[in-house]
Amino acid sequence: MTEIKVARRGPAEVWITGIGLATSLGEGLDANWQGLQDRRVNVDETNFAPYIVHPFAPVNFDTQIPKKGDQRQMEAWQRIGTYAAGLALDSAGVKGNKEILSRMDMIVAAGGGERDLAVDEAILTAQAKGNVPPGFLNERLMNDLRPTLFLAQLSNLLAGNIAIVHGVTGTSRTFMGEETAAVDAARIALARIVDGESDIALIGGAQNGERKDLLVLYEFGDFNLKNKFAPLWARSEHPGFALGSAGAFLVIESKAHAEARGAKPFARLTQVLGDHAPRKQPGQITRSLEALWNKLKLTGDTAAVITGATGAEPATAEEHAFLASHPGRAIRATGTMFGHTMEAQFPIGLALAALSISRGELFPANDSSGFEIEMSAPPSQIVVIGTGHWRGEGMALVEAIS
Repeated sequence: MTEIKVARRGPAEVWITGIGLATSLGEGLDANWQGLQDRRVNVDETNFAPYIVHPFAPVNFDTQIPKKGDQRQMEAWQRIGTYAAGLALDSAGVKGNKEILSRMDMIVAAGGGERDLAVDEAILTAQAKGNVPPGFLNERLMNDLRPTLFLAQLSNLLAGNIAIVHGVTGTSRTFMGEETAAVDAARIALARIVDGESDIALIGGAQNGERKDLLVLYEFGDFNLKNKFAPLWARSEHPGFALGSAGAFLVIESKAHAEARGAKPFARLTQVLGDHAPRKQPGQITRSLEALWNKLKLTGDTAAVITGATGAEPATAEEHAFLASHPGRAIRATGTMFGHTMEAQFPIGLALAALSISRGELFPANDSSGFEIEMSAPPSQIVVIGTGHWRGEGMALVEAIS
């Protein structure tokens, strides 16, 4: 394989050259784009009632994870992420290119592992009945859990599986911290390429939202959307997020590196910014978002906005107030169509921004409140916003390449 050599001449321009999407709307760019055009929403109001979830669309995992043994040792969220990462590598035209993959950076945003509910229920039932012997908990955990379970719960196992299955063996980083983990993954990958520390990177995240343990966890904070689905901006009377299952990965690389291998870009990734408002007083999230907005290199008043607003309060109301202070812009909330996918939410926004720019149109609004307006002109700049349901704020600027 011929090695690609790139000359350094100051800060690098960074292109998005690969996108992998696997969501509740389907697999791949065409399926997801068509779902957005059709204003389709895939929700399950029954199997996890009273909670609403956006279930993962059926896919053939064999196409991206060919070994059944690899699939069996992964939890669902790892299979989803590894699958989406493979789609991104295919999209960028680097799948199987050992020379490039061996030096590709990988920065993954990941949560914790999934619980073994049968074991948890058995232990709690036994303890509730009383008279359990000393050491009961340790004994049950050692005997009832499969040996790989504790390893499978490590957040960096997603990156490990991507390395094993797809051969991405450059530097690897995994960030935890829900929505903000993905902001930092994109921010650091961009900075490394701009500064010449890297030529190409794979970034993204994944979530399996169809988990009773996860729903219970977020119910403790009263975050879940309950009883009936509603579009994101129409939840003020009944706030909450509907967890979604999705994987979203992107390949980003320097313009010089992309041109040297003949890659066609979707869009340019210009900026990724992050903040962490204290959130102790009303209005602090709004002020944080305004400060980030003022740092963006916007060229006019036509930039569209794709937001991963969650539906949880007070974060969504404060983000709504920020957006309302910049009227006339076309806004799209991904939470309506995909649910809230935590670590994957910001990468989904980046992916849809790049896809919209490459296809010369912003996908249509899917909002019953009237807050989202249509956009007839091809977007040249799209701001991607990621406001954490509990903490952290982030923004990215995705632009058309002239």
